[in-house]
Amino acid sequence: MTKVSIIVPVYNTEKFLDTCLSSLVNQTLNDIEIICVNDGSTDNSLDKINSYAQKDSRIKVINQENKKQGAARNNGLRAATGEYIGFVDSDDWVDLNYYERLYNTAKKYNSDIALAANIRIGNGKTKKRLDITKEEVANTLQEKIDIGNQAKNPCPTNKIYRHSMLKDNNITWPEGVYCEDKLFTIKAVYYANSIVTVPGVSYYYFRNPNSTVHTKSKKHTTDKNQAKKDVLEFLRKQGAQIRDKEFWAVTEQHNLGAISLLTKKESLRTIRYYIFGIIPILEKGV
Repeated sequence: MTKVSIIVPVYNTEKFLDTCLSSLVNQTLNDIEIICVNDGSTDNSLDKINSYAQKDSRIKVINQENKKQGAARNNGLRAATGEYIGFVDSDDWVDLNYYERLYNTAKKYNSDIALAANIRIGNGKTKKRLDITKEEVANTLQEKIDIGNQAKNPCPTNKIYRHSMLKDNNITWPEGVYCEDKLFTIKAVYYANSIVTVPGVSYYYFRNPNSTVHTKSKKHTTDKNQAKKDVLEFLRKQGAQIRDKEFWAVTEQHNLGAISLLTKKESLRTIRYYIFGIIPILEKGV
């Protein structure tokens, strides 16, 4: 069995692919497969990943019509044969010993998830969104949420996941939506037997101004809040015993034109009402 399958959804990132794929084909862990899923690119991305595949037999290319990242990652998951699964966006990159360190540490502690530092680069700035300074294991749900800052930054890409854990719990990506990472990540964190942190290596997230993350549209706003509601519903259904007031979602909103008159927000055990979207007027338990 391949040690790690790395799934790379690709959509119109031709100019970033060399940096991304070079960081993968040159990994110190040789026993990997790189599954590039071309999501209906209209630039030369498909030609570029095919060119890499001709030179490296570990690269598999899947071509699909444009269905967004969730569908592309699910397509990659169906083709994956690795013991662990990693996800890399095609405008990002990782340290050359990234997967060796994550895989070996996950095996050392028999953890379903291993995670590393997450560094954002863009606009002339470098920022550590998650800084990992020591090797430690989280076992309880609250510890697993805290160790990766999942309440504020549910990043799916700075981790590897045991493939069997994803399969056994039917954890897949929501399709056709933005913000598909929130529900996938919280489900994986919930079901993982433990999460181990791996210092000394990083995932580099490039703040691409053209990426879906920075799309400003009504659908993006709606999908983002729906993702929060889906996370809240999942945690409630599981009876999650974690701190209240970390996972919030707007569950009801009444507007007059562009003016928000009354907004209802919920966390696990709290409901708040706001007027004009910002002025709290009532708080009660669920």
